[in-house]
Amino acid sequence: MSADTRLEELGVSGLGEVDESAFSGLAERHRRELHVHCYRMLGSFEDAEDTVQETFLRAWRRRETFEGRSTFRAWLYRIATNACLDLLARCRPEPASGGEVRWLQPYPDLLLDELPAGDADEPETLAVARETIELAYLVAVQHLAPRPRAVLILRDVVGWPAKDVADLLGDSVNSVNSALQRARAGMREHLPAE
Repeated sequence: MSADTRLEELGVSGLGEVDESAFSGLAERHRRELHVHCYRMLGSFEDAEDTVQETFLRAWRRRETFEGRSTFRAWLYRIATNACLDLLARCRPEPASGGEVRWLQPYPDLLLDELPAGDADEPETLAVARETIELAYLVAVQHLAPRPRAVLILRDVVGWPAKDVADLLGDSVNSVNSALQRARAGMREHLPAE
């Protein structure tokens, strides 16, 4: 079964018909990818771990809301992104004067080889996957407000079209494109010169 599972591929009319074991099996296929996504959003390995757990819990509790119009993966990304935004709304730390991001934790070297990279045969895809968890990139991302941060990561890193990001965030395509422009400008301010 592909990672981008739809309801018809599961042979069910809704996720409510899927038992906990089957649901867990479907969700676990996306764990590392979702963890990296949450890590980029939050800048904390441990917060990303907790947020992925929260994502799976929310997904299980709300499995009846999955209608199959998108892939299971996209649905999980929606839940994970919203869980990250909820966490950032509750306790978004501000970078210290001078731009230091004290809560930032490096991604463990041991797990770098497990990074999801889409089409691993494409060197550019693999390079983007690695560059977007480097500390310089993460420091710059952490200076962005949460929603533009989500837009930037979903558009430029995950590679989603503006319409899909707009659907995920409940925004218009114009709003997403505007947030992306602001986020890219903010990144230019905070990324070190090459």
